[in-house]
Amino acid sequence: MKTMKLLAVAVAAALMAISVAPAYAGKESRKIEDCIEVVKAIKAIPEEGIPPMLLKNAQGIMIVPEVIKVGFVVGGRYGTGILTLRDEKGNWSDPVFVKIAGGSLGWQIGAESTDLILVFKTRKSVDGVLRGKYTLGADASVAAGPVGRSAEGATDVTLKSEILSYSRSRGLFAGIALNGAALMIDDDANGAYYGNLDPRTIAAGETGKRPPEVKQLLDLL
Repeated sequence: MKTMKLLAVAVAAALMAISVAPAYAGKESRKIEDCIEVVKAIKAIPEEGIPPMLLKNAQGIMIVPEVIKVGFVVGGRYGTGILTLRDEKGNWSDPVFVKIAGGSLGWQIGAESTDLILVFKTRKSVDGVLRGKYTLGADASVAAGPVGRSAEGATDVTLKSEILSYSRSRGLFAGIALNGAALMIDDDANGAYYGNLDPRTIAAGETGKRPPEVKQLLDLL
């Protein structure tokens, strides 16, 4: 009798895992589709968006749709998205799922949701994220990025920074200060979408599959 109960519990757990995993993977597919919309917005307004030359020369780009910022005197940010990097041939890699979390201080109240884009100018900073938790401002210099077709208005601080940060709200792009925010690999999301693969294996294109939404995202980039 006891053996039958244990067997029933095992079967129920297996069925639950089967039913939950596709739903979670579907959630990550929708996340990539949200990133596609952000990229379309970047390409639609080059005059007021991220300078095309910065994207052309970028070693990596992180897109985090709908970063939530909440605050009452002490605020914080949290969001999930993807990171893709250039390979040796200049092509964009399969997206690695990531998270960002960070706090801020100041007199503030309310909540807002914005899209976040990080442009990585060096391979070193991208590799740092793939290795684990990475703090902006501590592990790599970060600055609010310039907008428009050219970066002529960029300051020396901006030009020397390894990472340029942008936010998009109501269709408009603007540079944003993100010192202190932590970038982390989203192991749960990567596991649901790709299986048991290391982030560097995913970035190396060794996933064995390229779903339609991934192909569309990389074609846009």
